[in-house]
Amino acid sequence: MNALARYQRISADRSPARFMIAKNTPVDFDRDAALSDLWKLHDDAMSQFNKSGESDWLDRLDKPNNPNKSEKPDEPCEKSLLDLKIVIADRILENCHFCDRRCGVNRRKMGTMEMREKWGQEKQGYCRAWAVSRYSSEFMHYGEEPELVPSHTVFFSGCVFSCVYCQNWEISTNPDLGMPILPEDLARIAAAKRGLGARNLNFVTPTPHLHTILRILAAMRVNTPVVWNSNMYHSIEAAKLLCGVVDVYLGDFKYGNDECAKKYSNATHYWDTVTRNFLCAYNDSEILLRQLVLPGHVECCTAPIIKWARENIPDARFNLMFQYRPTYLAYQHPEINRLLTRSEEARARELLMEAGWG
Repeated sequence: MNALARYQRISADRSPARFMIAKNTPVDFDRDAALSDLWKLHDDAMSQFNKSGESDWLDRLDKPNNPNKSEKPDEPCEKSLLDLKIVIADRILENCHFCDRRCGVNRRKMGTMEMREKWGQEKQGYCRAWAVSRYSSEFMHYGEEPELVPSHTVFFSGCVFSCVYCQNWEISTNPDLGMPILPEDLARIAAAKRGLGARNLNFVTPTPHLHTILRILAAMRVNTPVVWNSNMYHSIEAAKLLCGVVDVYLGDFKYGNDECAKKYSNATHYWDTVTRNFLCAYNDSEILLRQLVLPGHVECCTAPIIKWARENIPDARFNLMFQYRPTYLAYQHPEINRLLTRSEEARARELLMEAGWG
């Protein structure tokens, strides 16, 4: 069974990306309505979206005398489901809870570097990102899983985790690094990369930047699969906004328990948050799950992750990864300040085989 069958169809331009359907799904709403009312409209629209879905959308477009021309990709609805998601995301930005830390910071007020310096560290959220997102790089990536290559990869600045072994720590610890994003500009870049053969649009460490990503997709005029490349630590509300937008969740499942997550990534209530989000993603789209095997953590982390995934998301594509390197602050933790042993790799592969994923 091909675990990413729908993604392959979108990548080959034989099916519409989910954001294309969402931006052509009409929803009538008042931008100034209460957030609770907007969520009610969103839930109703998503219910209809899931009932009609791809086949209904394609059927409407295939009719030669379709009177509802606003539903064509080049003539989007005046107000769409994607527009509604953008409005809700902008509201969340004023009391930020895109990730499950739920800091509640008003990121709109952090509009200038002067204000950030005046307020100081204590009034910033954990990720320290503000309303204007930044990216450190965007390029055609040839080092991802075979199904994704070449992948137009956008590396956002900042992160909601603090992994002591982070290989991209220069980027993840500095939300002010890189270029500020103008959604229309990045949409044009993405369209150009798609024309050059990119199989997808891959957003890396995207959680604090959900509001910007939705605007990028609203500005997109080409069909391309959207890859959400993250640690899966987003909030329930963020998960709802992602439904109907993301085609592949390229999700890291790092730890098999809360203790290890707290120790190495400063993440609390990790297991419940990440399993909840993987289940939501599984019910909405397709999953490519990554499990980076840590030295000394095969039994406490790799084993329970494989077991849970096999029992709960069996059709996900599971990628066991052995490229751990002790970088950044790993030297402060002697137990992980080394490479994996051959026996650890063999044991992890054995667990995967026993689960039927070998």
